[in-house]
Amino acid sequence: MMLLEALGSALLGLLLAGAAIHRLSHRLPTRSLVLATGVAGALFGVFVTHSALDAGGVVLPLVGAAVVSAASLSLLLRPAGRLRRRSATA
Repeated sequence: MMLLEALGSALLGLLLAGAAIHRLSHRLPTRSLVLATGVAGALFGVFVTHSALDAGGVVLPLVGAAVVSAASLSLLLRPAGRLRRRSATA
């Protein structure tokens, strides 16, 4: 059962990372880093959720995997526009 959760969460992480690359490619680093972060976040999320809920089904650990994967991917985002820097004399 844990193997299916791990495979499902890895696939979910890939899907979330692919969606992030498709929608936000101009604000993200390289594809390989985004894909790896999505999968690693999902695997960590399913591990934590499975440990906390002690095998309460398949759906809840996958929800936890999606949440942690999305949070991990959000950490990779860069600001949309150029940052306005004030001069040292202002």
